[in-house]
Amino acid sequence: MIRIGLVLITLLALPLVLQVPALEILKLKVFDRFVEQHKPSEYFTILNITDSDVRAEGGYPLPRQRLAEINEEIMAKGALGVGYVISFIDKDRFGGDSSFSKSVSSNPIVVATFETNNQLYPEPTGTVLLGDPAEGIALQGYMPNIPEISEAALEGMVSAPVDVDNLVRRLPLLLQTPNGWIPSFGTQVLKTLAGADTFIIKTNEAGIEEIKVRGLPQTRVDSLGRHWLAWVDTPQTTLAEMVVKDKFVFVGVTAKGVMPQLATPVGLLEPHKIQAALAESMLIPNSPYIPYWHLTAELASLIILCLLIWLVSSFMGITWSITLASVIFCSTAAYGLYTIRAGVLLDFSYTLIAEFVTASVAYYLNFRKQYKLRQQIKKQFEHYLDPRQVKRLQDDPSLLKLGGEKRYCTFLFTDVRGFTALSEKLEPEEVTEIMNKALTIQAKTVQKYGGMVDKYIGDAMMAIFNAPMDLQHHEVLAVEAGIEILAEIEKAGLEVRIGIGINSGEAVLGNMGSESRFDYTAIGDAVNTAARLESATKERGVDILIGEQTEKFCGYRLQSLEPIKVKGKSKPLKIYTHG
Repeated sequence: MIRIGLVLITLLALPLVLQVPALEILKLKVFDRFVEQHKPSEYFTILNITDSDVRAEGGYPLPRQRLAEINEEIMAKGALGVGYVISFIDKDRFGGDSSFSKSVSSNPIVVATFETNNQLYPEPTGTVLLGDPAEGIALQGYMPNIPEISEAALEGMVSAPVDVDNLVRRLPLLLQTPNGWIPSFGTQVLKTLAGADTFIIKTNEAGIEEIKVRGLPQTRVDSLGRHWLAWVDTPQTTLAEMVVKDKFVFVGVTAKGVMPQLATPVGLLEPHKIQAALAESMLIPNSPYIPYWHLTAELASLIILCLLIWLVSSFMGITWSITLASVIFCSTAAYGLYTIRAGVLLDFSYTLIAEFVTASVAYYLNFRKQYKLRQQIKKQFEHYLDPRQVKRLQDDPSLLKLGGEKRYCTFLFTDVRGFTALSEKLEPEEVTEIMNKALTIQAKTVQKYGGMVDKYIGDAMMAIFNAPMDLQHHEVLAVEAGIEILAEIEKAGLEVRIGIGINSGEAVLGNMGSESRFDYTAIGDAVNTAARLESATKERGVDILIGEQTEKFCGYRLQSLEPIKVKGKSKPLKIYTHG
């Protein structure tokens, strides 16, 4: 069982070690479902340029002169700054670049650059590296804004790498280029608000551990420098409303057909809304993150807990197994939920699946083992024990030690007298019918008194009392059974007589025989003595002989006879019969 368990747990752990995409998707979906939702920081608002705004300006892109006016209006209403998630890669057709650049240069403004696959890279931003060099998310290239605007404003990269299920959940705070590190748009916004000049990158043996902007809360990231987005309800406004006081404003276009919408766990969103979510997330204390040691923790929990369930299920009773396995299962689920709610994104969903599979396989093997044992018990004892006793053994196999045990029992042997004479005067069919009737009477009587018919030897029978289950007063019950057998044979009018020998003592009981054929029986001196007492009934001219160890418990109605000398005994045996 242990070997099977180790193989099973190893197979269950392999998908986690290999990071199978299906498991990664499962993990991400669990996080989407259970990551705690936070309130917005109250530092940001989103300004949407709508379809009506585009129509009012005669189409898109909006004239740069108009953008300059919008910028000045925003700042005049008390905004903390503006971030334009808009591309400025071409000159304004109306010649408004100078006006917009002037407005940008005199205010805390961040403009976006967009990732593309052209292997052009912007100039790096100042960073301080604490620890060994580490790899982050590599920038494939970018679309530069026109020089006039690029020189006037701070720039942040709009990049939206997707997870294995093609959803945006994690954004890099910094992107790596051959020249150095550059900030994401949302990161640049926070740096602008904090008035910081540099980013601090802290690394460990697994990669990036933390990216920090001076003056801002600690921002936890994964080993690639990605931050998990908190999908908060950031306030939104329009050009007509312009509710921007004491807010940093993310400006983007929601007009149809202008900006691509990106798939996220909360639906399709424009890039400026995603960048706003990044900025919001970085201000949340203990914001969610996937620690660099997550795989080790998830793998260790799977192996330890599944092994524990296997051991419990394999070596304990069904009731205890189910109870303890359920406790382990529920504890795993509760702890997994707690860690996610606490912001440490450890996935125990696959561990729960592995626990269920482990428990199911263990229970199946245990059930199969119990079923085979029940069938073995039924096969061995259904013809020799009372059906109620057989069912009791099946329900509680612990009552039976099939491997062998030393046990104090009472043994009863019977033999048919006059069988030879009967065979000579009757047809074989008639002899067989009489013998079957005689043996049936004997077997039913033995079972009636709680004994077990051990075997038939021709016209003889061996029975055991106090095995395979405990039987109180088995000495008395064996004698009562012997007396009733004699009475029932006489009552049936069968043309035979019965000789009976009864003796009590210790014997070894268990499965005896070869690997291919065996029976549950008893061997020992007490057994041999009972058989010899039965043989001696002919010599003494009585129907039943009882040994001294049995008589001690049932002296009533028994009379003493002359001691008998039997083979294998140096001293004569005290014997008794029924008066």
